Amino acid sequence: MIRAVFFDFGSVLIRDGDNSKREAWEKRLGLSPGELAATIFESEAAARATVGEVTTAEMWQQIGERLQLDDEQRRQLRADFFRGDNLNAELVEFARELQPRYKLAILSNAWSNARRIFSQVYGLDDIFETMIISAEVGLAKPDPRIYHLAVEHLDVYPEEAIFLDDRLENVEAAQAVGLRAVHFRDNAQAIAEMRAYLDAG
Repeated sequence: MIRAVFFDFGSVLIRDGDNSKREAWEKRLGLSPGELAATIFESEAAARATVGEVTTAEMWQQIGERLQLDDEQRRQLRADFFRGDNLNAELVEFARELQPRYKLAILSNAWSNARRIFSQVYGLDDIFETMIISAEVGLAKPDPRIYHLAVEHLDVYPEEAIFLDDRLENVEAAQAVGLRAVHFRDNAQAIAEMRAYLDAG
């Protein structure tokens, strides 16, 4: 029997929308399309922030130094970088429909400010009873330990949980631990596959 459902946040509950701010920064910095996101997300600073070794503020300080930005430019880049993101309303509504039959949680590789963003900016604490955030627990997907920690948080066995994520390596790692994992590609596909697991029990 399925008792719990875990949702990833980035590119799942939240989706890229208007990328004009990022594109403007790329032109300003002489970067190619997509290079700004890669510079940030694939940096050592981001990797350390993801497991809580540095704070979000410290990470952005290091990014600013790498891009040779002054303090004001760094603050503006940080403000602009996620400005085009939008809540995935259809998927959030699906999650809301699962209450109160299932335990719901966010399982996210995210930085130290994530809990505030998830709760205060997007209001997701009204839906998800638990948030397992990599920077807070010092573990990141696809490390098997974070999946074990997640199911322990909700007091369920791995086979009693569904996990949704957009990164295949995270999905495969969850499956190896015993969770029913779904690779998010679009809303219709993801919801259909999750409903199939739920209907099957």
